[in-house]
Amino acid sequence: MASGKALLFDIDGTLTDTDALHLEAFNAVLGRYGHAFDHARFTKELQGFSNASIGERFLPGEPAARQAAIIGEKEKTFRKLVAGRIQPLPGLMALLARADRANVPLVAVTNAPRPNAEMLLSGLGIVKRFRALVIGDELAHGKPHPMPYLEGLRAVGAAARTSVAFEDSRSGVRSASSAGIATIGMRTGLSHDDMIAAGAAMTAKTFDDPALLDFVAAAMDW
Repeated sequence: MASGKALLFDIDGTLTDTDALHLEAFNAVLGRYGHAFDHARFTKELQGFSNASIGERFLPGEPAARQAAIIGEKEKTFRKLVAGRIQPLPGLMALLARADRANVPLVAVTNAPRPNAEMLLSGLGIVKRFRALVIGDELAHGKPHPMPYLEGLRAVGAAARTSVAFEDSRSGVRSASSAGIATIGMRTGLSHDDMIAAGAAMTAKTFDDPALLDFVAAAMDW
């Protein structure tokens, strides 16, 4: 049985605060199909969900291939918006450096398409620091199903009970926590209460929050 430790991170809204740009891209593309999203609706109906499920929900009259093409257009719009604007959440780089020194593997777990994930990790300059990149839409089930996080653990031989996940969405918190991983909710878009209700063990605004650092240090035995 796997017994290793790992730190597992969502990407959008967790490593870097991109939610406002996703919201803009969704409105630009899905607005043509009669949909309009404010921040509250975005966090409940779009944030953290797989593109396949978003297409099925908001473009039910379109064939699957057309749904994928429309959502793909949204992602291209997002990539144009975010280019040159990718910044890490405060404290992220120091936390990753601490994990590297302790030889704790880093895993990225996202429902974003692979081009988005690779662009954001590259923009942050941290692609090579992650030992695995798990894409929800490439699995049988994306978030909020636990499969993406279970796959992340499997990829590095880690155990849920000795690992920590970082998430910013309800679906992501549910995915990680239902995989048995203690999950820290990053408050880039949701409130403390929202994420605790979804299953987070604690929440923080940034990665240099002393409570977050204490939580991770205890879990990793640093």
